Amino acid sequence: MTDTPISTHSLISADRVEGTAVYNAEGDKLGYVEDVMLHKVSGKVAYAVVSFGGFLGIGEKYHPLPWSMLKYDTSRNGYVLPIAKRQLEEAPSFASTELAGDDTEWRQKVHNHYGAPPYWI
Repeated sequence: MTDTPISTHSLISADRVEGTAVYNAEGDKLGYVEDVMLHKVSGKVAYAVVSFGGFLGIGEKYHPLPWSMLKYDTSRNGYVLPIAKRQLEEAPSFASTELAGDDTEWRQKVHNHYGAPPYWI
């Protein structure tokens, strides 16, 4: 065990990722990481579920974002998503009462929207 602060480590537990702010490249706060979805067999991070919109949880949408799209910014203590807010508004999403699709077609649609390489390749 060392005396190195946790914040300098390159790994982070999923429960610490949840609640982390997500910003666009211009510094606007887009939402928060609600969950991290893992592929059970490969162990790869499939996507982060980011809450976006709404007020006090009402009307909020959840957007699955390919994990490869999020870059951690230590100066913001949050993740940066290099897309315009409009692209996020038009992205595949689901309401809090729905579950995100878990089939290959849904995952491909999400990755295609962002132009991100699929994690399963």
